[in-house]
Amino acid sequence: MQRYSKEFREEAISLSDEIGPKKAAQQLGINYATLIDWRKKRKTKEKKEKSTEEPKTVEELQKEIAELKKANDILKDALGFFALDR
Repeated sequence: MQRYSKEFREEAISLSDEIGPKKAAQQLGINYATLIDWRKKRKTKEKKEKSTEEPKTVEELQKEIAELKKANDILKDALGFFALDR
């Protein structure tokens, strides 16, 4: 089993983003499934990094709460309207 350097993998993924994974795998002489696996691992890593972002500020949370309360009030009004309609 051949090992590839981190730099090679990153370049291969970048190339596959540009020209597609099948063409990139052919040009680089690597297995298509290997390249697809690298791409999946990158996507998983990006999702993990995204989930560990900084928490929201108090102001952002308060704004979100206000928006949710407004949406909740609208839904309550709609529920009342449809309940009367029956």
